[in-house]
Amino acid sequence: MTEALVGSFLAAMATVIGAVPLFLVKELSEKWKDILVAFTAGIMVSASTFGLMPQALAESGILVLTIGLLIGVIVLDIIEKNIPHIDVENESGIAYFDSKSLLVIIALFIHNIPEGMSMGFSYASQNENLGPIVAIAIGAQNMPEGLILAVFLINSNVSKLKSFFIVSLTALVEVVAAVIGFFAASYVEPLIGYGLAFAAGAMMFIVYKELIPESHGHGFERESTYSFIIGLIIMLYISHIFG
Repeated sequence: MTEALVGSFLAAMATVIGAVPLFLVKELSEKWKDILVAFTAGIMVSASTFGLMPQALAESGILVLTIGLLIGVIVLDIIEKNIPHIDVENESGIAYFDSKSLLVIIALFIHNIPEGMSMGFSYASQNENLGPIVAIAIGAQNMPEGLILAVFLINSNVSKLKSFFIVSLTALVEVVAAVIGFFAASYVEPLIGYGLAFAAGAMMFIVYKELIPESHGHGFERESTYSFIIGLIIMLYISHIFG
């Protein structure tokens, strides 16, 4: 339990670390934004494909893996359709932020819940190395997300201190979700396979629905592609080291 709590906390705090440069940077270039997002996508695909899915298959079989994957995709799809999504590339979203600030913050909390539960399920798995691998993958995603969110808030006329506080709160929900996921899987063992597959499905949905399209819309497709591959390879080495 302690390892799960520490791992999820460090992954969540990566969001805050990512927001730190907001005190020094006012604007993140489209090129570097795309490169960071694509790098994150590569890490998440690697963690899902070579970590979560094989472990779910080993623990519960192909049927549970299939069901869990589909549930993860469907849940994330429902969230995307019904919860306002912050599009950092869309200036119109910034224009309406002041009138919808509370709703946007709630949306961020909800979006981080599946990520936290993914870590909790992973730490509850029989593979003791899977938890750190998934935490690293989630943390890698959180860093550019934290920076982009912080820049978005500042551009919405939110003070730097308040922006930092909001980013920190949205990060902490991952820790709470991770603890819930860990205890749920620990006390109901069959949930572990479903949980791992759910995490993989959720992460793959984020990659293909959000990250890849977002990194290929500004003329830096080649740079983003290399960044994606580098992220995937780095995560492979991390998995090999922990494995």
